[in-house]
Amino acid sequence: MPLGIVNDDEFESEIKRDSNTPKVTIPSSDIKQAEVIDLPSKGRKEGDRQVPDSLRKIIGETSEVNGRQEALALAKSFGISPSSVSAYANGATSTASYNEEQKGLRDHINKAKERISKRARTKLILALNEITPEKLAAAKLGEVSAVARNMSGIVKDMEPAAAGPGVLNGPQFLIYSPQFSKEEHFETIVVKE
Repeated sequence: MPLGIVNDDEFESEIKRDSNTPKVTIPSSDIKQAEVIDLPSKGRKEGDRQVPDSLRKIIGETSEVNGRQEALALAKSFGISPSSVSAYANGATSTASYNEEQKGLRDHINKAKERISKRARTKLILALNEITPEKLAAAKLGEVSAVARNMSGIVKDMEPAAAGPGVLNGPQFLIYSPQFSKEEHFETIVVKE
């Protein structure tokens, strides 16, 4: 009988049908006391090497923003290898998948770099606005231009790397090899001697 709401007559008939099945009795000497068994804890188990995505993102961001040494120190406190730090900074989840970026991890790292780049652009604009015709005549212009140069370097370093088939770095040369004709391609004439 399917589970559901039934009237009294259907309920009684089901009870009678169930009572026709033979019952097995267990002697009271075989009955044991119930015991509570704890389920294994959830999360990482002892010796489990799986690193949560949130930690990968933090280590990858730290490596790209604060430098590799900071990321190595952070990873060491969690028992993560230096090679894994390199993979996380590259947007991969492990050294085995180093060339296969995880979109979520790469996006997180790029967003962190964009935040820094945005702040550096603001400082760059402020520094460039400080270069006025009056200050060009003054001797301390080198300090202001150094700030502008440093900020532009930070912007360049924090920009995500351009990738894709349309991006070319430098000239591209195409060299075609000559085509050689085989003897079978030519018409042959048999000459009698």
